[in-house]
Amino acid sequence: MSEFNKLERNAAKTAALNELDPAVQQAIGDFKASVHAWSDNAMTRPRTVVHTAVRHGWRFAAAWAMSASLLLAGVSGGFYVHHRNEVQKEIALEQQKQEQQRQLAQRRALQEERLLANVDSDLSREVPEAMEPLAQLMNESNSQ
Repeated sequence: MSEFNKLERNAAKTAALNELDPAVQQAIGDFKASVHAWSDNAMTRPRTVVHTAVRHGWRFAAAWAMSASLLLAGVSGGFYVHHRNEVQKEIALEQQKQEQQRQLAQRRALQEERLLANVDSDLSREVPEAMEPLAQLMNESNSQ
């Protein structure tokens, strides 16, 4: 605000006060004087500064507990991941061994089948292998 506006307002206030009853003017003046006296007294009296000790012990304990739990969670999570990987490796090895055993069993079964087929073919012949040319000659002579 400009100085001129302040002066106009003060002049308006003074004019309004002059129009009031002298008893009211006296009461307002006394009230104003007592407020100024009280504020001057309040501002000049000595004050004591009370320093309150703020304790943040629970905050420190909570922060420490939280950091310890996060550290524990991180370490245990690492152990869990490592253990899970080891178990998966063991399962994969076991599956690989089972697959190898299955293939080996299939090979053995195939060899046994071949052996039994050879034995069966040998047993089902009418004549031994060494005598087969003679048997063919006999078959030819019987058919003629």
